Amino acid sequence: MPQRLSPTWRLALIVLTLIAATAIYIVSFDLFKRSEVARASARLTLYESSLTAALDQYQHLPLILTQDSHVQAGALGRDLNSLNKRLKAFAQASDVDAIYLMQPDGLTIAASNYDQTPTFLGKSYAFRPYFQAALNGASGQFFAIGVTTLKPGYFLSGPVHDDQGTVRGVIAVKVDLSPLAQTWGQTGEDIFVSNADGVVVLASDPTWRYRTLVPLSPENRARIEAGRQFAREALEPLQWRAQDTSAWLGDTSFVHLSQSVGPLTWQVHYLTPKAALRKNAVFVTLGFLALLAVLTGIWLQRRGRRVRAALIASQEDRRKLSRTNQALAQEIDTRRAAELRLEKAQDDLERASKLAALGQLSASVTHELGQPLSAMKTYLTAAELQASPNLGLLTKLGGLVQRMEQITTQLRFFAKPSATPFEIVDLRDVWHSAHELVRHDIKAAKIHLTQDLPGSAVCVEGNRLRLEQVVVNLLKNAVLSIAESQRQPRTIGVTLGPDATLVIRDSGLGLQGKSLKQLQEPFETTRSSGTGMGLGLAISAGIVAEHNGVLTARDLGQGAEFSVSLPTTHTDVSAAQTAAQ
Repeated sequence: MPQRLSPTWRLALIVLTLIAATAIYIVSFDLFKRSEVARASARLTLYESSLTAALDQYQHLPLILTQDSHVQAGALGRDLNSLNKRLKAFAQASDVDAIYLMQPDGLTIAASNYDQTPTFLGKSYAFRPYFQAALNGASGQFFAIGVTTLKPGYFLSGPVHDDQGTVRGVIAVKVDLSPLAQTWGQTGEDIFVSNADGVVVLASDPTWRYRTLVPLSPENRARIEAGRQFAREALEPLQWRAQDTSAWLGDTSFVHLSQSVGPLTWQVHYLTPKAALRKNAVFVTLGFLALLAVLTGIWLQRRGRRVRAALIASQEDRRKLSRTNQALAQEIDTRRAAELRLEKAQDDLERASKLAALGQLSASVTHELGQPLSAMKTYLTAAELQASPNLGLLTKLGGLVQRMEQITTQLRFFAKPSATPFEIVDLRDVWHSAHELVRHDIKAAKIHLTQDLPGSAVCVEGNRLRLEQVVVNLLKNAVLSIAESQRQPRTIGVTLGPDATLVIRDSGLGLQGKSLKQLQEPFETTRSSGTGMGLGLAISAGIVAEHNGVLTARDLGQGAEFSVSLPTTHTDVSAAQTAAQ
């Protein structure tokens, strides 16, 4: 019979199962949320485009109207009856709510709704910000509830000048955005638009309109009331909270994305309830638990069979071992001492060889992978601080991963050396790739970097990755030297000559009395902080020697200068790539 699990083991399995189920729920919820954020981003872009199109559709109309000779004559008080009919025809053809002309004192003297009730004729709108902007010679945009019609609208305005350039009137266009909000409501999705004051001006849910995301300050409320922007609306705050890609409206939580739109600094908000995401995560967790239960049953059944078979085999083996031990006891005693001595010698030799190989290998891996990994951590931190994923950043991370894979592949040469083929390499490309890896370290250390690169290609024969390692090592050493010295100014100068000589100068600690030959020794370093392993220059000198180049260094008093000179080739990079194809 199989042995039963002890109570301790059973409790441990239950705890592990609960932990695994919790982890599955958290991970699946996060995956569903990420997927929903991507979908919401696409939907938000669609809604933003529709709103932008609605706002931009009539931006040109005030300018066109201000150039109309009838409007200019009307601003001078001539033929207003004819202008009323003309503005009505314009409004109907343009599908806008109203077009009206005001005097410099704000009094409306012509309107497309002259024959309707209520009409804008005889009304003064001097208090409106769009009127004041146009009176000052600029175009105006403003969203408000109409004081005459009590209907919301998007107001556009422009100044009407006379022949001397004096503003003689203001033409205004009122656009109704309500159909757009009604269309949003018919989609069944949660979408709303807030203005710069945090007031909801458009919403798929009518109960959200003219509510505020944050309480209005007395100054903002007074300004809004002075412009009579929202008529008699109380502008009470919603129970709204937002953080990153999450938001709460009362007790309901949402996936939330927002985007700026329009000249009025509006924000389009797209909401997706999280309840559906939690439901999907629960289904995934229940599926995992069901699968785990099935697998556990199968494992227990097979375990019982294995235990029974092992008991039978163990008893038979015990009997065989007993007979064998009696026959070999004497032989074992006579050979044991010799075998122990030989085994000890072999173990000591093997251990020494492994320690030597592992020490060299691990030191190389630690040094060479440390810089790309540091760059990856910097890029990942930048990605996490952003509201939405950045494709350019992910592309850079992919390049770093590929670089680490290539470095790891090179480690195989420790076991089976083989020749690395050289190719035509442009040293400018080598510099740009190395600079990209160390760029964030330079920025974080607040170092001013100057570059002097030739306009044409500087071609050498070599392995691009290993040449990048040399430049990265020299740049990294310069950054660390400057960071430890705390000198001002903090500068690094890079010069690449047409003779394939790359010079890197820094304002750091300098060589501190050590020669380049000393610094090229493994584990030798000028830094007292324990930063680095002292392998960078040793590895770099070896790579430069492989390329028949020369690595030199000199102390500048306040800093150091490292120079790498390589044999040039007259073969162009593009020509070499064409020949390879």
